[in-house]
This record gives sequence, C-alpha cells and structure tokens, in this order.
Amino acid sequence: MSSEQRRSRILFVTDLAYEARGRRYCDEDIFLSSRLRAEFDIALCHPLDAAALMADFDAVVVRNSGPVLNYQAEYDDFRALAEKQGVRVYNQLSGKADMVGKRYLLDLTAAGYPVIPTIDDPQDLGRLPETDEYVVKPKLGADSIGLEFVPRDRLAELPYGDILVQPRIPFAYEVSFYFVDRSFQYALYAPRPEQRWALETYEPTAADLAFAQRFVDWNDVEYGIQRVDACRAPGGELLLVELEDLNPYLSLDLLEPAARDAFAKSMAASVHRLIADGRPSGTIG
Repeated sequence: MSSEQRRSRILFVTDLAYEARGRRYCDEDIFLSSRLRAEFDIALCHPLDAAALMADFDAVVVRNSGPVLNYQAEYDDFRALAEKQGVRVYNQLSGKADMVGKRYLLDLTAAGYPVIPTIDDPQDLGRLPETDEYVVKPKLGADSIGLEFVPRDRLAELPYGDILVQPRIPFAYEVSFYFVDRSFQYALYAPRPEQRWALETYEPTAADLAFAQRFVDWNDVEYGIQRVDACRAPGGELLLVELEDLNPYLSLDLLEPAARDAFAKSMAASVHRLIADGRPSGTIG
C-alpha cells in the first residue's frame, strides 16, 4: 500500500474498567471505537499507557479516561510530552475550561457571562446572592469529587485558595448541549433534579442554542467534543454549570440509532480535519 493510500492511525485512550455512578463509560467507547475503525486504523489503550505509545500514531483521541485527578502527575506528563512532540490530541490541549480546572468559572463570572456566580476569595462573598446553602467545589475537581454543600454561616471558615464557592440554586432541571467542533449535535436533560443521569431528549429553542454556542465559541477548541451543562434558574434563564472539554461523557446510549450514528460520523470527520490541519494540538487559530 502506498503512503497516499495509508489510513491514519488513531490511539484511542479510554479506561474501560472505570466505574461511574449511573453511567457505563465502557459501552460508549466500545461503540465509538468500532465506528471509527471503519475509517481509521485504531488501537485502544489505558490513559497510563498513552504517553509511551502515542508517537506511533497520527492522532490521539482521549475519550472516557476517568477523572485525571486519579493520575494527575501522569496526565501532566502526557500533556507536556504531547506538546513537545507536536502530537495531535483530540480534544485539542488548547481548551481553557474543565481541561485545566474550574478557574474559568471565575473568569466567566467576571466577564458577565450567564454562569452561576462563582468566587474564590472570602472578600467577594458579598457578590453572591443570599441563599440557605452554597456549593463548595475544588478548582481541580471532577465527577463531583470533593463537592459539598455548606450553610452561609460556615462560608467565612472555608479553606479558601483551592476552592470555588457558588450559591446553591433551586433549578427546575439540568440540560446538556453536545457539540463536535463548534457544531451542535443534540441535547439531553434531566427533568428530575435529584436524578442527574436519568436523561431524556431535549428540544432546544433558538435562545437555548445561542446560550450554549456562546460558550463553545469562547473556548479555544477547534477540533473536539464539548458538553455545555446548564441549569434552568428560577427566573427561567439558563446558567452555565460547567463546560466539559476534556473527556465529556456523551450518554450516546440514550439516543435513537440514527442520531447516534450521525454523531459518530461527525466525530470521525472532525478527527480527519484535525489530522489534515497539520498543526500540533496545543495551538489554535
């Protein structure tokens, strides 16, 4: 086979044994990797093996690799080596949302974006609306690790520095918008707030899509999958909960087969574009 005919080689990074509450990560990655195999030569590996293997591939696709907090030093080494070697990583390592922690919630709050008000300094407590409880989460948190609810009279005694504080909002429901590159794919929502992963199909309005698109356009990920998580506040408006740009779970098992296949095709086309672009994944624009 000539070099012109050679199929691109993909290293698909996933932890098939990772157990998540209410979700089966392994099923999602088995499906996606099987569909990508139709267009790429593909090999699966555990996150801890990616750095040692990636030089032999045209791109590295990071999917359901579990919270990187569980292997933070190894993940940092992987990022540094990928950027040094010019490896194309999907999602691109230029993301500035959950990929690098949750400090972006402070930036978005300061810039006036529609996000749940967020602070990290006790001197800013007056900027938060008064409510019975507040959400405290680590800046490097993931998958609700370290999250707790505290009453207002405890706010002054919190260990500020590595935490974020937000008001606990009595929202009507949570809704997630899923994008490939900057193109909307589908939306799902949890009509029962106490059951975050009991999701159903959601038909977004034009205003809903404009809300979600604003955050995807803000982020520096040209090639990759993003999930915009929002809540419907008491006033009817949507507020950002988080922008997941590292390894968002996609709940593909809840989609109709045609929608699931369409997503897989969009993802494959995106990976092709990443490889054809030729720029290392740590750059943008």
